[in-house]
Amino acid sequence: MADVKRLKIFPTRMALQTLKLKLKGAHTGHDLLKKKADALAMRFRAIVREIDEKKKNMGEEMRTAYFSLAKSRWAAGDFTTAVVEKVRTADFKIKFTEDNVAGVHLPRFKDFNEGGAAPKELVALGGGGLEVQKSRDTFVNVLDVLIQVATLQTAFITLDEALKVTNRRVNAIEHVVIPTIDNTIKYVISELDELEREEFYRLKKIQGKKAAAKQAREDARKSAAEASGNSSSQSDFNPDSLPDSLVDSKPAGAQHLLSFDD
Repeated sequence: MADVKRLKIFPTRMALQTLKLKLKGAHTGHDLLKKKADALAMRFRAIVREIDEKKKNMGEEMRTAYFSLAKSRWAAGDFTTAVVEKVRTADFKIKFTEDNVAGVHLPRFKDFNEGGAAPKELVALGGGGLEVQKSRDTFVNVLDVLIQVATLQTAFITLDEALKVTNRRVNAIEHVVIPTIDNTIKYVISELDELEREEFYRLKKIQGKKAAAKQAREDARKSAAEASGNSSSQSDFNPDSLPDSLVDSKPAGAQHLLSFDD
């Protein structure tokens, strides 16, 4: 028990009450953090499954998009310069929002289109315009999948860090904080019990000494009473109080002396 950790605290009743409140709070915090870790782990596993599905779909979407780009270039030629010249502002933008999962803020990216697609429809009017439009729509779909994958990947990293921190806190409370408070409570209780035993022994000794002193006083009082009774009986002796038989009984010598005197 030499390596048992405990808090450095003076053992008093107030300290014991405070430690019990701390222990209750530690158990409550442990339960809440455990529930939070379970919720984060559940969402983490769901995000992992979604990432796997989205990445598989992204591969198919990318292959379809680049195949469509190849067909549009075969039909309309190299239209990259014409498209770049017609671009003035971005019509495909990303909006940032957050999801709250057990107190953890997960970033979410959402795309929105402000319009402006009409000028781009004028590209490759001489031939292959339909293939160019199809290629554009395909890449828009790819971009939407990429945004979803980016959202899931960012949430995955954020949840991974939050889950590690939460698990570390749960383990710290379970294996460090609660045992330390428990050991401190046991130490305070043992010290208070020892103080109570010492106080009980001290009171018993005091009561024993008081009883012995009282008995000694009683014995001294009885001895004094007996001594005073003996002395008073000797000082109050009166021969006249003796019986007549004892007074009239005289020795024979005394009668002869009386007759001789006559």
